[in-house]
Amino acid sequence: MANDPAETAIEATCCVVGGGPAGMMLGVLLARAGLDVMVLEKHADFLRDFRGDTIHPSTLELMHELGILDDLLKQPYVPAPTIGGDIAGTTVTVADFRHLPVRCGFVAFMPQWDFLNFMAAYGARFPGFRLKMRHEATDLVEEAGRVAGVRASSPDGPVTIRADLVVACDGRHSTLRARAGFAVTDIGAPMDVMWFRLPRRPDDVAESLGVFVPGGMLVTIDRGDYWQCAYVIPKGSADTLRAAGLPAFRAGVARIKPAFANRVEAIADWDAVKLLTVTVDRLPRWHRPGLLCIGDAAHAMSPIGGVGINLAVQDAVAAANILAAPLAERRADDAVLARVQARREWPTVVTQRLQVLIQNRVVARVLGATEALSVPLPLRLLQWFPPLRRLPARLIGMGVRPEHIATPEAPRPAPAR
Repeated sequence: MANDPAETAIEATCCVVGGGPAGMMLGVLLARAGLDVMVLEKHADFLRDFRGDTIHPSTLELMHELGILDDLLKQPYVPAPTIGGDIAGTTVTVADFRHLPVRCGFVAFMPQWDFLNFMAAYGARFPGFRLKMRHEATDLVEEAGRVAGVRASSPDGPVTIRADLVVACDGRHSTLRARAGFAVTDIGAPMDVMWFRLPRRPDDVAESLGVFVPGGMLVTIDRGDYWQCAYVIPKGSADTLRAAGLPAFRAGVARIKPAFANRVEAIADWDAVKLLTVTVDRLPRWHRPGLLCIGDAAHAMSPIGGVGINLAVQDAVAAANILAAPLAERRADDAVLARVQARREWPTVVTQRLQVLIQNRVVARVLGATEALSVPLPLRLLQWFPPLRRLPARLIGMGVRPEHIATPEAPRPAPAR
């Protein structure tokens, strides 16, 4: 397709599509290494309700490696040194992060927009970092059998970004992976999630946990002045719930967590309830010449464990470690891109298999249960022998294959006198 005469043309060494955790981290690390990077974000800001907001110890450790951890922790957050659940009135602790070999032995519940704004401000320190808001990638530029850039819409009209490498970080509904014709393996999930907020009161117990009762599951996340709530429902049942009416929905929330019965009227209408359609999938092949997919664009994760953000960030760190030198020398060919997939595919597969195991053996059974629940033996063991909680803490908090920043920071020119 010929370029529109009014179309603007821009060049970059690497064009990162999507300003989420994976895209922002990759863009920052490549620019920090001295490369010319353009990050495209289709929205005008990062403010989105009910995005994944769990920053795990592995990601906090990466912030320490960059020397910006103390600054990050000046942002609003709630620390969770342990995570657990309430099973039919019995409280269980599943993971204890306090013993991990990291600086921060906790999960930080931090609004994602604060994290992304922080990373954007950090990236702006580097001359090669360009963040373009309200730029939505719509198609690929292909030449001689390889991807040579992207076409995007912008407030000033169409724009073409030509780049040695395009990295798709545009989420589980990735436009670029669809345009590239990548096959997707759908693994499936038995549930969807309805997100909403409820007021937090001074006498509330400050603990984020999952509450399980026969036929129902609610996850509550302490946001300091409110509770972010995830009402877990059987896959595809959202329309049926809405048809039953808002009073029935409120009653369902109160049945699972009676302490919230005195505030469910705060769910004023269905606009206050956001549906997350849970998808678990991955690409058998993450790349083709000139194009690489990472994060949710390569593998959509279940919300179980809140690991999606952190797995995406680790993808970005591994990609930067592998790609920085070849990109600087303009030799990031398909074999180099294959190394990124080889590095990150195994932890992705293992994590998804663990999530599917929990989906099928815990979530699906709870949602389908009609009789009283009991605490499963593995969870009873965690209560009897607290040191065992360090194993799930390691899997959730650090991941199957933690990454560390290996890209050196390029020297910056001295300011002119």
